[in-house]
Amino acid sequence: MPDLTGKQRRHLRALGHHLDPLLQIGHEGVTDAVVAQANDQLRRHELIKVRVLESSPLDRREAADELSARSGAALAQVLGRTFLLYKRDPEKPRIELP
Repeated sequence: MPDLTGKQRRHLRALGHHLDPLLQIGHEGVTDAVVAQANDQLRRHELIKVRVLESSPLDRREAADELSARSGAALAQVLGRTFLLYKRDPEKPRIELP
């Protein structure tokens, strides 16, 4: 996934503001099941919000970087204990980036 420009990040942050977290990273960290679920949700929505619970062994930035790398998604934002991931659907893109 190519890096996002500042304008694209702002656009995705605006779209993701009202989203509820679809995934939670808990005491086991970023597991294969979490990556599989992230890929499934990214296929459905293109933009997802993920929450890192306090019981997670990884801090929020580490969890965001690891899940982003393992799922092939771009990291749009890390804010508090949540972060946004974006991955364009190659067949039916729903989000048009500026």
